[in-house]
Amino acid sequence: MAVPAGRAVVFVTGNAKKLEEVIQILGDKFPYKLISRKIDLPEYQGEPDEISIQKCKEAARQVDGPVIVEDTCLCFRALEGLPGPYIKWFLDKLKPEGLYKLLAGFEDKSAWALCTFAFSAGKEEPVQLFRGTTEGRIVEPRGPRDFGWDPCFQPDGYEKTYAELPKEVKNTISHRYRALAAMSEHFSQLKDGTPESKKTKQED
Repeated sequence: MAVPAGRAVVFVTGNAKKLEEVIQILGDKFPYKLISRKIDLPEYQGEPDEISIQKCKEAARQVDGPVIVEDTCLCFRALEGLPGPYIKWFLDKLKPEGLYKLLAGFEDKSAWALCTFAFSAGKEEPVQLFRGTTEGRIVEPRGPRDFGWDPCFQPDGYEKTYAELPKEVKNTISHRYRALAAMSEHFSQLKDGTPESKKTKQED
C-alpha cells in the first residue's frame, strides 16, 4: 500500500510536547505531515520489538490508515534491562527519586534509553521498526520535572541530566533523536515516499 508524500500520518500520542519534539527533530526531510491522536492501546507485554509491532498493528487497525507509534524503554544494566518497556508504570509509582533508589544496592548505575518508532502504512500492512539508543547512568534527580524520567538519566559524556540539558542539545543526542534520524533517513531516500516492506532500520 503506497502512502503518497505529503499525506497526513497519525502519530499516536496525547502528549503535545512529544509531538512538538518529534516534528522539530524530523525537520523537513520527512515526507509526511504528522498529526497527533490519542488512542488507548492495550498494554502489551514482551520484548520491546514485540510490543512495538503489536501496538502499531492495533493503531493501524483503529485509524484505518498510516500510523506511527513510539515505545520508550529505560533499561538498568544491574537489573538485566528492567524496567525496560514497563518504565511508564515504574515512573508513575516511584517518580524519578524512586527510580534512582532502585539501584541503591548496586554499584553499577549504568543504563540505556531505547526508543523504537514503528510505522505501518495501514491495516494488514507490514510494520517497520526504527530504533535509537543512548547510553548513560541513573543519578539523583536534577532539573525540571515536566518530562518523565529525564531528571534521573545522565547521558554518557555529559555532566547534566536530560532534564538539565538545553532542548537543542538533548535533541541531538537522545534515543528519540537517533530513532527518528533512522526513520527520517529511510523515508527521505524513497523517491515516492512509499515504505519498503518488512525493512528494519537501526541506529545505536
